[in-house]
Amino acid sequence: MEKREIICIVCPMGCHLTVRKVADSYQVTGNTCKRGEAYGIKEMTNPTRVLPTTVKIKNAFLKRLPVKTNQPIPKELIFKCMEIINAIEVEAPVKTGDVIIHNILDTGVDVVATKTMRRIQ
Repeated sequence: MEKREIICIVCPMGCHLTVRKVADSYQVTGNTCKRGEAYGIKEMTNPTRVLPTTVKIKNAFLKRLPVKTNQPIPKELIFKCMEIINAIEVEAPVKTGDVIIHNILDTGVDVVATKTMRRIQ
């Protein structure tokens, strides 16, 4: 029987969950809401994360532009995504929400800017 203890991050309660695989299903205890149960099962079957980071930017006041994935990506792809993100450089101007990388690693997820940066001379 597979068992994991995790802290739920769906809401501010931070419930301590115990997730056990029982036959072909999962049993979640310690949750105070249904969202905690769904989170526990998802963490056991297909953990995903939104990836916040930065990319290099030219001709802007700052040298790095904050970005994030617009949807969660599989946890096992985070390091591969970071290799791609670290290899690019964008040029100002950039607006919040602009797509920096479209469909990263064929996941259907875009990397988008989270800050507007104007061009400087």
